[in-house]
Amino acid sequence: MIRVTEDRFDPGQEANDFQAAHLEAGAMVTFTGLVRSHPEAPISALILECYPQLAENQIAALREQAMQRFGLTDAGIIHRYGRLVPGEPIMMVMTLAPHRQAAFEAAQFLMDYLKTDAPFWKQEETATGLQWVEAKGEDDNARQRWS
Repeated sequence: MIRVTEDRFDPGQEANDFQAAHLEAGAMVTFTGLVRSHPEAPISALILECYPQLAENQIAALREQAMQRFGLTDAGIIHRYGRLVPGEPIMMVMTLAPHRQAAFEAAQFLMDYLKTDAPFWKQEETATGLQWVEAKGEDDNARQRWS
């Protein structure tokens, strides 16, 4: 399951629905990324831009890689775009596997690659205007461990 959408989603409901369809799984891991606003540098919104079909295609290839590499029962990825305010969910990764280690590792793998390789461009909306969000070296380092 892959969804690239402007629509807000309920992480709890998504996880429940995803798990209910897979009674054969022995472990499920979920991760939900949220829009954050630091007190020392507050934002009023995060704006994510993408070409939805391109994003879905790239995420689908990444999901297939995780399915094969970790022997998953299933994997689901939801990623939003558009204008999101602090506290809103940005993305969610759900992995189901026969055992917990594969589910945890696959979720980390997907999160690390989504952070660096998914075709989304981010801007922060602040009191002084819009600013592009630069890539972070620590995200690249996290992804490197999977090479």
